[in-house]
Amino acid sequence: MGRDVPALEFTRDDRRRFRNKMHTCLDVFAQMLRESRFDFERPQVGLEIELNLVDETGEPAMRSSDVLEAIADPAWSTELGRFNLEINIPPRQLMAGGPGSWEQEIRDALNHAEERAAAIGAHLVMIGILPTLELKDVGPASLSENPRYHLLNEQVFAARGEDLLISVDGVERLRTYAETITPEAACTSTQFHLQVSPDEFADYWNAAQAIAGVQVALAANSPFLFAKELWRETRIPLFEQTTDTRPEEIKVQGVRPRVWFGERWITSVFDLFEENVQYFPALLPVCEDEDPQQTLDHGGIPELAELTLHNGTVYRWNRPVYAVVDGVPHLRVENRVLPAGPTVADVLSNGAFYYGLIRALVDEDRPVWSRMSFSAAEDNLNAAARYGIDAQLYWPGMGEVPATELVLRRLLPLADRGLERVGMDAAWREPLLGIIEQRCVSGRNGAVWQSEMFHHIHDIGHVNRHQALRRMTQQYLDYMHMNAPAHTWPVD
Repeated sequence: MGRDVPALEFTRDDRRRFRNKMHTCLDVFAQMLRESRFDFERPQVGLEIELNLVDETGEPAMRSSDVLEAIADPAWSTELGRFNLEINIPPRQLMAGGPGSWEQEIRDALNHAEERAAAIGAHLVMIGILPTLELKDVGPASLSENPRYHLLNEQVFAARGEDLLISVDGVERLRTYAETITPEAACTSTQFHLQVSPDEFADYWNAAQAIAGVQVALAANSPFLFAKELWRETRIPLFEQTTDTRPEEIKVQGVRPRVWFGERWITSVFDLFEENVQYFPALLPVCEDEDPQQTLDHGGIPELAELTLHNGTVYRWNRPVYAVVDGVPHLRVENRVLPAGPTVADVLSNGAFYYGLIRALVDEDRPVWSRMSFSAAEDNLNAAARYGIDAQLYWPGMGEVPATELVLRRLLPLADRGLERVGMDAAWREPLLGIIEQRCVSGRNGAVWQSEMFHHIHDIGHVNRHQALRRMTQQYLDYMHMNAPAHTWPVD
């Protein structure tokens, strides 16, 4: 999804050719769906984690290039900001080796990277938004050296024609303007991938949309931005605003935003790619030499490069992915709503809950999306982002209930059933889902801990605001490395 592109200047002809190629790709994709040319016999899962870089004092470290060179591992890559990195954990079958082996693989990769980064004075933090980040840290000089991000920045502002407004009303109020898209780099996430068959894609995507709000309520970990306490998952409104190509007049006309929940349940993966082509102008109109129709007609598998590049610039919270691996195409649902962290244990419990719950929902005789309006699912996401684990969420048959009650009474048993159906025995299910259960019982997640720890240092210790955020971040780092779930972290 983060495909690199060269530094270019785009012409009107580039845009026309790209649009034509996208329509060709869309026709070829439809043909491939009809002919069932996809790999789904042994579906795999995948994981991407975005991280922040800090120095010894917990302040942002603009060292991504240096740290990447020190890590020297192709699994790691640049992100939008110079204080970000991303790791792509190799895909695997969900049950291969069990959750324990997946956890060990992730921890080994992160520990190796931390050791290399620490040797040059930097440290990695898994957190939704770095609390010590200030507005001065997200200016033009903080943009990654990768030409892709400079092109995106140019194209977003060419479309907008004005600076970005960042406005969030939460516990406190933030209103500021940005002259680059670099504030988007403040948003660091965990992305779960699930390979599915074309026939089942719509069901899995619909299920993922239905539970997006529940996921965010449970895992919120981004309460601070630019030294202000805002929403429990401030990353959601921040990401929506910093990638918005629409000036105010265009918003009023009903043009869709590029960070998009969507507007309807779907019946096919084709619906999503078709919407991308119909609704969104190209930001990176880079054409490849391949003729996808000719490739398909000659028995090959086309990359559909233009369609996939464009898809990577439409930021759905649950994104469809088309990819070709070893000459075989497959489809994935990329779940993008969750923040990074706080610990590997928390990340894996979030993954177990997600994978188990959507499997159970897909298997139901009366799917939840047939009993719930699409707008209710979107309202749940917004409420969860604002209030976190204290949110009130709607669910069919229950009405509006506390998120914790919904999970404990209805969704946790479903997640357990879904994991059982994919072959995970109780010895693995119970510890993972037990973390979710205890979050609900205690009412505590990463966002709650950050807020409580900040106020403990700032209000009780009479420390100035930035110093309190810095000390809280340093304590967060210590607990993160202990890998005890965030609901167990003390405030003292």
